Amino acid sequence: MKYFYVNLIFLFFSLNLAAQDPSEARISKEFLLGKTAYTESHFVKVDPKHASRNMYLNRETYTAFERMFKAAKADGIHLQIVSGARSFEHQKAIWDRKWKANEDLEPLCRSQKILEFSSMPATSRHHWGTDIDLNNLENSYFEEGSGKAEYEWLVQNAARFGFFQVYTSKDSGRTGYNEEKWHWSYLPLARHYLQAYNEMVSYEDIAGFEGAYLAEVQEMIADYVNGISQEEPASITGNTERQTVFTEPGE
Repeated sequence: MKYFYVNLIFLFFSLNLAAQDPSEARISKEFLLGKTAYTESHFVKVDPKHASRNMYLNRETYTAFERMFKAAKADGIHLQIVSGARSFEHQKAIWDRKWKANEDLEPLCRSQKILEFSSMPATSRHHWGTDIDLNNLENSYFEEGSGKAEYEWLVQNAARFGFFQVYTSKDSGRTGYNEEKWHWSYLPLARHYLQAYNEMVSYEDIAGFEGAYLAEVQEMIADYVNGISQEEPASITGNTERQTVFTEPGE
């Protein structure tokens, strides 16, 4: 009986520690769809010195960014987060604004126009708090001057901190969004969330906004959610040995 209680106490503390470890965070469908609050334990508010406005990120992602920020600063490169975690409602506001701005187009063309650079709600990697937009939202900014220096630094160094440009040139046959030189994903976490998304989310879950019925027509999951560069650097670092726990609604 004594050993039973000892084992019970050990199990209690082990579960408690796991629950506090953001790298072992339980993954729910609501989280993957952007329908959880930033007050969840795995989100943290970004320090104003790193961001252009108030925003949140996954705690582990932000820790990695802070390390990258310091390394870039030492090399004379300034990095600023212009967009971090975005909830379903935040993404819906962006989508609705662009849907209205393109109302002269028929629905499918309207959706395709928006999807050049913006996600449908419930399909964005920004929902996970693992993805950041840096410095500017125009590719042309990164083609000359300080923008070019910033981009070249990221290409050469971001992988050391776990970050990867997922939306690269489409010349190699990549599907989905156009190239985004500003969009960097923290892969040690994002790769697990993408796996969970493919396991748990269906087209029935992509709903609640104008044009949502087009998600399946445009193969949002296959061509956009999974439309990322496959040229992942071998030097990507971070916590890659985490346990991914999927949960069902209500758990």
